[in-house]
Amino acid sequence: MFNTLAEALDWASSQFGAVSDTAKLDAEVILLHVIHKQRNHLYTWPDERLTVQQASDFKQLVAQRALGKPIAHIVGEREFWSLPFKVNPTTLIPRPDTEILVETALNLPLADNAKVLDLGTGTGAIALSLAYERPSWQVTAVDKIAEAVALAETNRDNLKLPQVEVLQSDWFDAIEEYDFNLIVSNPPYIDEDDEHLSQGDVRFEPQSALTAGMQGYADLFHIAQAARDYLAPGGYLLLEHGFEQALSVRQKMIELGYEAVATVRDFGSNDRCTLGRWPR
Repeated sequence: MFNTLAEALDWASSQFGAVSDTAKLDAEVILLHVIHKQRNHLYTWPDERLTVQQASDFKQLVAQRALGKPIAHIVGEREFWSLPFKVNPTTLIPRPDTEILVETALNLPLADNAKVLDLGTGTGAIALSLAYERPSWQVTAVDKIAEAVALAETNRDNLKLPQVEVLQSDWFDAIEEYDFNLIVSNPPYIDEDDEHLSQGDVRFEPQSALTAGMQGYADLFHIAQAARDYLAPGGYLLLEHGFEQALSVRQKMIELGYEAVATVRDFGSNDRCTLGRWPR
């Protein structure tokens, strides 16, 4: 079947055609995970032979990917904002599109000691990326799932960002402060009947972190309404949403009294997040 690194890559790439548009990259990531090397090792030493144990481990992981299991769950990690995040099936895998939310937040005119709240933090990707870039910000991250809270705490500790507070809370239920300069969230926003829920990586992710009632708007609208009581005057609300939801989210935020409401597109030119400022 295969003996060398090059042969292993070729073989694995041929297994992923039905489940991945990035078969070669998937094969590389899995092989590097097995041999514990950097990417350049694969092409500097293509004729290096795998040990019996490495070959066995590689075959098992390739079989999992061929069944559709996400790469991030196979290797237990996903890069986001150029930072490594541990992942597991208890919460969402961080997506590159969400980086536009982080970028937008960092470009807001906030003070050096801004107070920031990340709702539904999952792996902690948004909150920890913000804290990494703005160490003096006071960042609080919450999630209602205990396992997600533990995962975010693990990522916080691994990234050495002890200033980030991680709490268990169902949206605002356990929040006792009322003067945040920025509230961010990537909440569930997929319609519960969306056909895409049976396709791709989302099959392996918790539905509770993906779907919401009211055709996907329930959590978006709830956060927009409740956040008004927790924002400082002039504070910002920044929400990620589906690319077809921008107009409705903008209309709801304007209806609720937010000012300067605007939508930002992601790197694929899709409407991805909407922000508004609470009046001073």
